[in-house]
Amino acid sequence: MPVVRTSQAVTHEIHGARFVSYATPLAGSKELCAWRGEIPAGTRAPVHTVSREEIFHLLIGELLITLDGRTDRITAGDTVIVNPGATLGVENPTDQTAISWVTTSIGLEAVLEDGSRITPPWAN
Repeated sequence: MPVVRTSQAVTHEIHGARFVSYATPLAGSKELCAWRGEIPAGTRAPVHTVSREEIFHLLIGELLITLDGRTDRITAGDTVIVNPGATLGVENPTDQTAISWVTTSIGLEAVLEDGSRITPPWAN
């Protein structure tokens, strides 16, 4: 049974947020990736379009999630289903770090508003 210990998780930082990667092909995953997201107070991630479905579950805090132009405030315990091709924006307008758990399939890419592409290492 593959077990990924906290000490084995790989941390990545981009756009002011931290992505702590647990499930990837390097860790033994065959189809899915999963990571903990840490979104500090006052952080606004760039709007991006995703190539794969993401399941975004908020563990701690509150966020403003903009999905295809519609903005909703989510709180701890809420889950957002982000379909392939959807445009996503994430903002933490509070004074505390929000913690999320995200799962997607291997091979996720994101396209930013300026057309640049990101292949996040925590999702590949």
